[in-house]
Amino acid sequence: MSSKLFTPMRVGSLELENRVVIAPMCQYSAEDGCMTDWHTIHLGSLALSGAALLTIEATAVAPEGRISYADVGLYSDENEAAMRRVLETVRRWSDMPIAVQLAHAGRKASVEIPWKGGGQIRPGMPGGWQTEAPSAVPFKESENPPTALDRAGLARVRNAFADAAKRAARLGLDAVQIHAAHGYLLHEFLSPLSNHRSDEYGGPLENRMRYPLEVFDAVRAAFPAGQPVTVRVSGTDWVEGGWTIEETIVFARALEARGCDAIHISSGGLSPVQRIPVGPSYQVPLARAVKAAVRMPVVAVGLITEFEQAEAIVGTGDADFVALARAILYDPHWPWHAAAHLGGKVRAPNQYLRSQPRQYKDLFAIREED
Repeated sequence: MSSKLFTPMRVGSLELENRVVIAPMCQYSAEDGCMTDWHTIHLGSLALSGAALLTIEATAVAPEGRISYADVGLYSDENEAAMRRVLETVRRWSDMPIAVQLAHAGRKASVEIPWKGGGQIRPGMPGGWQTEAPSAVPFKESENPPTALDRAGLARVRNAFADAAKRAARLGLDAVQIHAAHGYLLHEFLSPLSNHRSDEYGGPLENRMRYPLEVFDAVRAAFPAGQPVTVRVSGTDWVEGGWTIEETIVFARALEARGCDAIHISSGGLSPVQRIPVGPSYQVPLARAVKAAVRMPVVAVGLITEFEQAEAIVGTGDADFVALARAILYDPHWPWHAAAHLGGKVRAPNQYLRSQPRQYKDLFAIREED
């Protein structure tokens, strides 16, 4: 029986060769928002993995939208030029489609990089700045509170998302993903735990969805028609009184009605008191619930590490794609090994064709020369 994981599927106008996609993973290795040689090494390695799509890490649409001072941005000509240099090198050796995740960290911005503790850096301290959010409610009580965005601020951030999408188009990126998960700005608007506004952007679900939907509309209008615009969401806050899977389904349907091409279901990140039942496939039930409610492709993510596990998620219809993050950093050729195990085929660089084990002589799909 053929492997479902290694069958093609279309997302918008983009034909993907299999159902394994690489999730965006922050590297905290940029300088003033500009990619460095590390990104060439990192993305170049992943672009040879045999996955169907590579997604560039959370890329800030404004300097104050970076998670840390070492985050990638796409808000200046210098950022764009640095990303272009990286992409030109990667594309010289790989034709894997590449997407970018556009993001604003909201109240969770201005933090130290993870291997230096990851704590908030307060305004006025080196590497820190004043954060902004839907409401002046800090992520942790001990932190400096964010500034609540006023109408001018809402317009500024919305326009920044659109401008970054235009830069992504100039770079020839194949797709854009809008980050509305993990407690960052757009998720902060969605969740009643972080959105305490009394205007048309706060209160009932319809109002809390309003700004993220406005941002989606702005990005969709700015990115070329037909090229995919997708969204990553947290399916639940894992906190009583917070954002729920039922609300996620309503939001997903609203996105689909506006032309969203796919939705990526993660969870959590909004509250330090979250209680997450972490285990293999722990977020798959969230993806399954959304998949039952929409027609657009759904991506599942979260402790998906085993070949049969990934095959079952796609094969049973829980999701259309699986996204790998830590698993593919640990094993950058995970799709090769999964294809060998499941009887599928993957692309490999011509320079690596001779690495194909004798017992898997039909593993590599031969790349046609240009």
